[in-house]
Amino acid sequence: MLKNYLKIAWRTLWRNKGYSTLNIFGLAIGITCASLILLWVEDELSFDSNFEKQDQVYYVPTNQLFEGEWRTVFQSTPGPLAKAMKDEIPGIVGSSRTIGEDLLFEYGEHSINKYGRFADPDFLNMFSLNFTEGNLESAFNEPEGIVISQETATHLYGEGTSVLGKGVRVNNDTNFIITGVFEDLPANVSYGFDWVAPFERIEADRPWMLEYGNFFSDTFVELSPEADFEVVDAKVREILPAKRGDEDAVAFLHSMNDWYLRSDFEGGKKVGGQITYVRLFALIAIIILLIACVNFMNLSTARSEKRANEVGVRKVLGSGKGTLISQFMAEALITALIAAVLSVLLLVVLLPQFNVLIEKQLELRLFDASHMLSIFGITLICGLLAGWYPAFYLSSFKPVDVMKGTLGKQGSAAMIRKGLVIAQFTVSIVFIISTIIVYQQVNHVKSRDLGFEKENLIKLPANGDIIKNFDPIQQDMIASGMIENIGLNNSEVLSGGNNSWGFEWKGGTDTEDIVISMRYISSGFFETAGMDIIEGRGFSDDIDNANNNVLITETFAKLMDKGSALGKTVRRDDESYTVIGVVKDYLYGDMYGSSDPVMFFNYHGDAQFLYVRTKPGSGVKEALSTMESVMKKHNPAFPFEYEFVDDAFNARFKSERLIENLSKIFALIAIIISCLGLFGLAAYTAEQRKKEIGVRKVLGSSVSGIVQLLSKDFMRLVLVALLIAGPLAWWGMQNWLESFAYRIEINLLVFVISGVVAICIALLTVSFQAVKAAIANPVKSLRTE
Repeated sequence: MLKNYLKIAWRTLWRNKGYSTLNIFGLAIGITCASLILLWVEDELSFDSNFEKQDQVYYVPTNQLFEGEWRTVFQSTPGPLAKAMKDEIPGIVGSSRTIGEDLLFEYGEHSINKYGRFADPDFLNMFSLNFTEGNLESAFNEPEGIVISQETATHLYGEGTSVLGKGVRVNNDTNFIITGVFEDLPANVSYGFDWVAPFERIEADRPWMLEYGNFFSDTFVELSPEADFEVVDAKVREILPAKRGDEDAVAFLHSMNDWYLRSDFEGGKKVGGQITYVRLFALIAIIILLIACVNFMNLSTARSEKRANEVGVRKVLGSGKGTLISQFMAEALITALIAAVLSVLLLVVLLPQFNVLIEKQLELRLFDASHMLSIFGITLICGLLAGWYPAFYLSSFKPVDVMKGTLGKQGSAAMIRKGLVIAQFTVSIVFIISTIIVYQQVNHVKSRDLGFEKENLIKLPANGDIIKNFDPIQQDMIASGMIENIGLNNSEVLSGGNNSWGFEWKGGTDTEDIVISMRYISSGFFETAGMDIIEGRGFSDDIDNANNNVLITETFAKLMDKGSALGKTVRRDDESYTVIGVVKDYLYGDMYGSSDPVMFFNYHGDAQFLYVRTKPGSGVKEALSTMESVMKKHNPAFPFEYEFVDDAFNARFKSERLIENLSKIFALIAIIISCLGLFGLAAYTAEQRKKEIGVRKVLGSSVSGIVQLLSKDFMRLVLVALLIAGPLAWWGMQNWLESFAYRIEINLLVFVISGVVAICIALLTVSFQAVKAAIANPVKSLRTE
């Protein structure tokens, strides 16, 4: 019997191949889009899942009280905290301090920069590293030992070479012994690293790391499988106040399961993170599939009169309703199956472009059981969803009504079709509006006054001999004629850098609780970064090196007494600093918020970054070539590495840019699927009214009049969709914008533009069929009368 159903269904689809093709393409586009989104969602949800102890390992951030508000700060635990938690809190079986750094590895003629961590021994066990050489137990037996990734080992020593026990030069001044090689970590990890070395290697000459007053470390802990998280977390929250004697800083546990997806905090409480976008895009995948299924329903029910005679005859010949339902469902499932095959072909073609768009390397892995089941499940769901209503509707026709010709007077199929068209275009218009608003928001922030000039500004790591040879480097670069200025900074210009508190000054209230960001710079940094000194002067090496003179930002100056901040004193403990200049506020850290006050010191001995400003009009390649030659001359042991600050700035908007790009795709796909359905409905309408059109043409109607006649009903539906989509889009985008402190106001013009675009697209789609019908020879339409 199943074979007969399938044979009849296939013949029916072939007889109506025009409409079947529209259905197949609509479903294929929907399945392809949904599959791409689900591949992305799968990758997002799989972050850190390769670690065996994913459910037992926790990161330890701190909530710190500033100006009466709690802030959650990462990389902010004191050095002694890790050991104290393991020793004093039952349930914690492993702990580790860590500091991340970029190191230059050299062996013979080979060198490579790799990021890794100085850590305590428990770190290796917590992250379940798989050793290809050496073993976890003996990796840190020697303080000069280091374990490296397989990729690092291959780059330095060649493929297939055993490297255990070999020496490696680091940063051109330190020697390590390789005590282990571990398998490369996948890309989807929150805290990646390519090497791990004993923490004790860097703490020997840094006694401040042993104090509870210095917050500098990333701390990780492992809980035993039997431990009660709530009990352990409560004890972790108590330990810092007990050790420090105040309650201004509280540590807590943050599960590895949440590192990537739920790491946004407000007021010291978890409020979400990347999981918001994962849920949003999963919902959009479902919506796209529903639009495709709606398209199928519309086209199937629109042709009900064509199939009414078939249903009537088959019922007279003894076919029951169940038999007819089975046939129509078989048609829907065959259509979905063909669409699924087509979608697989589309996935193979489109996945590389999709990877470029989302900046990932997703793989189709079609023969993975989970992926095969997913495609089968999507196909089955689409077939059932798309087919159930047409099947029940078509099978419900009464033979008597069909033979009398009274079928059109019963049922509400036409109203349902109109409702489905409205639903399709409502979604399409919402996507169009959302795309425009996301684009406006991203560009609004990108065009914000940063307080410094990011164009023509290049950042280099201040490694090796750069600080020692800073003066000749500066002289050679400026003498080249390609470079305008260079400067050193201990922090990235776009990042938060070092924060501190406990400062006092005249005129402030509760000044000790105010967070002050501290920058240690060379005297030429302001000119290099393009920052404006709005009062006083900048640093002079001849005057300020021996004095505690500082510059502050204008936000800091406003916290002091009224009047000029020049000459005023800022104190902390036994130190006092004199303000000699005020710098215009500049944006760093949160690109959507406002930045903390900053105090600048004329000291670059611990600089981490060298900033170079090229002269306007100088060629990029020529300037980079000049910089490279100077760096090779004065810092030959290190490779020339650089980053354009404007590129780093644009990278801050990765999530927003992803939303913007995906919104464009979703809008386009929703419009294409909706237009496929509209195209089919317009063709069907034109076919149903061809005799009426013929009569009207004979009586003198113009082509434009007939086009207007056939188009106006569809335009009414699009207008209704616009009225529904407007409030929905406003509500959704207003909620999205509220998550940003610096945001646009939604403009009514966006809705007007989106409505005009939707109407024009629908009009073009319908007009094609309307014009085709209007210019047809009326004799052919009336010949059968």
